Amino acid sequence: MDGSTLAVRPPRPPAGSRDLLRFLTCGSVDDGKSTLIGRLLFDLGQVPDDQLVTLNRDSRRFGTDGDAADYALLLDGLSAEREQGITIDVAYRYFSSPRRSFIVADTPGHAQYTRNMATGASTCDLAVILVDATKGLSEQTRRHSRIVALFGIRQVILAVNKMDAVNGDAAVFDAIASAYAGVALEQGLTRVTAIPISARHGHNLVRRSASTPWYTGPTLIEALETADTQAPGHDAPFRLPVQYVSRPDQTFRGYSGSIASGRIAVGDPVVVAPSGRAARVARIVCAGEWAEDAGAGDAVTLVLDQDIDIARGDVLAPPADRPSAVDRFSARLLWMDEAPLDPARSYLLRIGTALVPARVTATDDAASLVLNEIGDRIIHTSGRVAFDVFADHPGTGALILIDRDTHATVAAGIALAALDQPGDIHRVAPAVDRAARERRNGHGGAVVWMTGLSGSGKSTIAAALERRLHAAGVRTVVLDGDNLRHGLNRDLGFSDTDRSENVRRVAEVAHLFAETGVVAICALISPTHAQRAQARSICGDTPFLEVFVNTPLDLCRARDPKALYARADAGAVVGLTGVGSTYEPPLAPDLILPTADLTPEAAARAVADQLTGLGVTRAI
Repeated sequence: MDGSTLAVRPPRPPAGSRDLLRFLTCGSVDDGKSTLIGRLLFDLGQVPDDQLVTLNRDSRRFGTDGDAADYALLLDGLSAEREQGITIDVAYRYFSSPRRSFIVADTPGHAQYTRNMATGASTCDLAVILVDATKGLSEQTRRHSRIVALFGIRQVILAVNKMDAVNGDAAVFDAIASAYAGVALEQGLTRVTAIPISARHGHNLVRRSASTPWYTGPTLIEALETADTQAPGHDAPFRLPVQYVSRPDQTFRGYSGSIASGRIAVGDPVVVAPSGRAARVARIVCAGEWAEDAGAGDAVTLVLDQDIDIARGDVLAPPADRPSAVDRFSARLLWMDEAPLDPARSYLLRIGTALVPARVTATDDAASLVLNEIGDRIIHTSGRVAFDVFADHPGTGALILIDRDTHATVAAGIALAALDQPGDIHRVAPAVDRAARERRNGHGGAVVWMTGLSGSGKSTIAAALERRLHAAGVRTVVLDGDNLRHGLNRDLGFSDTDRSENVRRVAEVAHLFAETGVVAICALISPTHAQRAQARSICGDTPFLEVFVNTPLDLCRARDPKALYARADAGAVVGLTGVGSTYEPPLAPDLILPTADLTPEAAARAVADQLTGLGVTRAI
């Protein structure tokens, strides 16, 4: 049967024991990706009867070959795709052969949708790269090969399609395969199988074609059935990027996430990256039940044998093979945004489950990147993050960059290498440690981080709290955002980058005070989740109390102690948080103070009670 007749179901192969291969198809527009998958599904008997009826009907309406079955329509499900005859989104299909099960991603060929192709590549073990035999290698062929290599795929099937259009000419096939060998060598694609095919007619997909008698290699399905399917992560050291701290009540504290690699068992030692704190696994919750161990891909909650400070974005790992803790590293990026990379801008970096402000620079003048360009750049993060090289740990070494204004993903990439701090800068151990200072003070050190809109009452509550703690003999310092901008942060403006740097500096100072046994009370708007997460990360295992001073915007406007809202309304202040820029309310603060219903003294008492509950101070 070929594409000149209507579709009739072939026999379905018998079911058997199968492993799973994830692969994608990619190539230029009209190279035949969707037709290839559709015909493969059909020849394997994977298309249900009702879909065959629909296929035959839609082929008459949307098909590209008269009344003949157009197998691409099995994949191009969007109306826009059918009308234009191109793939826009990534279409996933599950199918099987007698020897193996498959998940295939049919990815777009148009350069405009390269970001969607990258999305498909990020989860696959193998790539089927199509080339039109009548055209040869294209820029998209080379671009897609670079993206495939970027995401760690090393197995490629080069499907030279439309061999029927060149009368099965072996010389054409050999020339294309030879040219692609150079591309593969350049990109480190170590296992390439070239196959001459006709997706439309099903030649060399499931059955060998008489039109290419000179070809003695595998059919497409045979190549897919024999490709490596080593499950990612099982042989690598243990990594658990913490996604959520589970605290349903005071009796339970667990750290939840999906294991990126390796295995973990009850009793195993772990360390927290980037802080380096150590503990042992006391219990494991997997699939809602207690378990003795768990492995890569499992969603788990780990309970440790001691309470240590762990937050979303931290990584649990074995002590002998832990991630680095860095704030500067090199990365290979695929730029996916219409606006080019701007080295002067601050982006959000997501690596693992961590989300931190970051800048992107280069060692030369070519720091920018444009749409679909791939390049190596240096990433500077606002605080230290857990870092793994992608080649060693794909589950924790992949990253994306996010535009802070639009929240669009502007780049995807991989971590290449940690960049050390200058060799002549070393940390100096304190002569008097924190524990000794806390014994002398009679209380612990801590950071109280008050966040809220301008006029919410942060500074007023901070002053009331300081008076209350001082009266009880507790050493305190108030770090007020406005006061610090008169001195330490006087060089900073109110751009996104400067606001993040303002938060970073205050957090560093607060941490230093807390390490000397002082309760540092910080009053800053700190409007974004990322900024507050950054502050918590900088403070490490120091008790950190995030306090949301929750005051409605209308009430803040009515108070307007600095006349900021009035000036903003008059156009004299640009970018005021809550008016000209967004305030992101905390998702899970340690304490919420609804100041519409609380006096400053009552709010201060609530914070003091929380410090007592954390064991920082005695009851006040």
